[in-house]
Amino acid sequence: MRWLVVLGLLLIPLGTRAGEPRFDNLVRGYFFSGFAGVASDLAKGMAICDAALKENPDNAEALVWHGSGILFQSGAAFRSGDVAEGKRLQTEALDEIDRGVALRPDSPSTLVPRATTLFNAARYAPAGIGDEWLRKALGDFTAVAAINAQRSGLSDHDKGEVLGALAEGWDRLGDSERAYTYLDRIRVELPPESNYVQRANAWLNSGQRPDRMTCLGCHKQQD
Repeated sequence: MRWLVVLGLLLIPLGTRAGEPRFDNLVRGYFFSGFAGVASDLAKGMAICDAALKENPDNAEALVWHGSGILFQSGAAFRSGDVAEGKRLQTEALDEIDRGVALRPDSPSTLVPRATTLFNAARYAPAGIGDEWLRKALGDFTAVAAINAQRSGLSDHDKGEVLGALAEGWDRLGDSERAYTYLDRIRVELPPESNYVQRANAWLNSGQRPDRMTCLGCHKQQD
């Protein structure tokens, strides 16, 4: 799976409770690298999650990230022909991810990782399941967009990644009218020189969605 297509979304500053370290800073680089094919780095990221969950089984962020790793592993099992193992891992992954969000349902620190994981995984799932996952991802992104609207100091990247995902996702579901509402928001809320506005303009002018509307910033892998 080309998971890095939308992992730039996970660079958005994620909300944490006062005094808590940002869990994504501990694992994000390892997961980026692991999803790109470096198995040892994925193992490191998963080990950090395992340690956090051993200390606190209700660590919401660790559950969502760990679940995303298991979902990636389920894809590998399906591709190898082990359908039973793929289904088992998929069920385990989705249960973990959803439990993490249920523990912190109003936090970007859980909503963004789940949305990003499902947004991309939906590309490779059977049509019915893929649409279900994509709609759940769009629900999460919609919630994050509402949270972002109440926050100050967000960068163009922070706004553009969420709005771009919403535009792309609704278009993938065949709702171009709703997609265009987010393209209009991009053009209104972001400066004209931003990559997001340029891609929104190209989409609206041509009627064709660009190859991607997200992951337009740069991200660094952890050493």
